[in-house]
Amino acid sequence: MKVHQSKAYITAFCVLGFFTGILYANIVSNQIFSTSGIFSEYFLSQYPSIEIIPEEYLFYILRIRVVPLLFLILLGQTKIRKAVISIFLFWTGFSGGILIVSAIFRMGMKGVLLFIIGIMPQFIFYILAYVVVIWYFYTYPMSRWNYGKTAFLVCMMLFGILTEIYVNPILMKMFVRII
Repeated sequence: MKVHQSKAYITAFCVLGFFTGILYANIVSNQIFSTSGIFSEYFLSQYPSIEIIPEEYLFYILRIRVVPLLFLILLGQTKIRKAVISIFLFWTGFSGGILIVSAIFRMGMKGVLLFIIGIMPQFIFYILAYVVVIWYFYTYPMSRWNYGKTAFLVCMMLFGILTEIYVNPILMKMFVRII
C-alpha cells in the first residue's frame, strides 16, 4: 500500500506542475512568446549551419544535467527530502508545460515534434536515472542505496550525456532541415 501511495504522490506532483505550467503559459503568453527562443524562425534557420564542438558542448551539458542531480542528491540527504523531491517534480512538470505551450503557440504541431525530437533519445536515460534517485528518497528508510543503484545512475547519466552530445544534434539538424 505504501508503494502505491508513493507512486501516486510522485505522479501527482509532476502532473500538477505540468498543468500549472500550461495554465501559466496561457495566462502570460504575450510576454513569454514575444521574445526569441528555440522555436523562433531565426534560431531554426541558423541551427543547421552551426557546428557543435562535442568537447565544448560536454562542459555545458555537464553543468545543466549533472549539477541539478547533485543538488537533488545532496538535498535528498536532509530531513526535507520528500519536500525537495516534490518541488523538483512540480518544477519539472511546470517547465514541461511551458515548453509544450510555447512549442504549440510558435509552431503548432511542428513545434510539438521539435520538442519531442529535442528531448529524445537522451531524456529516456535521464528519466531512468532520476527515477532511481527519486524513488529511493521517496521510499527511504524502507529502501537502501547500494552499488547497483550507483552503477545504474552513473551509466544512465553517462548514456544520456553522450546521446545528447553526439546523437541529438544530428536528429535536430535533420528535423530542422525538413521543416
